[in-house]
Amino acid sequence: MIAPSELIINSDGTVFHLHLLPEELSENIILVGDPSRVGMVSALFDSIESHRENREFFSTTGIYKGKRITVQSTGIGTDTVDIVMAELDALANVDFATREIKEKKKTLNLLRIGTCGAVQPDIPLGAYIYSEISIGCDGLLSWYKDGEKLMLKDYEAAFKKHCGWKEGLANPYFVKAGEAMTARFRDTDVRMGMTVSAPGFYGPQGRSLRLEPVIPELVDKFESFSYEGHRITNIEMESSAIAGLGGLLGHNAGTICCAIANRHRKEAFPDYKSRMKELVEFALEKL
Repeated sequence: MIAPSELIINSDGTVFHLHLLPEELSENIILVGDPSRVGMVSALFDSIESHRENREFFSTTGIYKGKRITVQSTGIGTDTVDIVMAELDALANVDFATREIKEKKKTLNLLRIGTCGAVQPDIPLGAYIYSEISIGCDGLLSWYKDGEKLMLKDYEAAFKKHCGWKEGLANPYFVKAGEAMTARFRDTDVRMGMTVSAPGFYGPQGRSLRLEPVIPELVDKFESFSYEGHRITNIEMESSAIAGLGGLLGHNAGTICCAIANRHRKEAFPDYKSRMKELVEFALEKL
């Protein structure tokens, strides 16, 4: 039995942070960072079953072309993704009445739709990039037993040497997205990529305002890194936690992003919302 201190269930039977009941969760889940994007996605649904809001965690479950889908916001960063992934799995695979893990486990289909900054000069603004491999610079997966079984250690060693990884930084880990999710995007116009998942927007992504990053010319080093034919395509802040925790929990998880900046060319795409809507429609069909 899972103790009340470890899995907190609210008085109305909902899980602690997400405020969702188990029956309100679909096995097909769209993850978005921005809570306002939940409404953008669910506006495309044919019907709405439920909607919940708590802090940065907004959830809507409904029907899209006959398929039941939940869209769930995570907020920014891998720390909140840790909360979301744990609680979504609990809703699916823990009996809330007995607090026991269910004998028969559900496999959730989880797809993050977000924005990113491209690092390769040939990636145009507005391009769609699927994170086939993610590079977690946050250390989150190392907090979980068996996390190392998912890590691509040869990639990691080459990356640390190439970037001049500094002592004291979290150890970067390379992890693949769920193969069943990745397969849905392989034979499309989406670029299959290797994505840096940074633990911040400024220094950890090589931006300098008044504080200098500890690794000089970080984006240039990301751009020039190559291993076994894979090059880093983009930077965002959640994909490694989604792929890593999804893999450990036995779920089918991945991330697809729209490039709204190109860090090499120092260009930005501020009017990206119509392009994001197109990405949402495309992703819903693939989910």
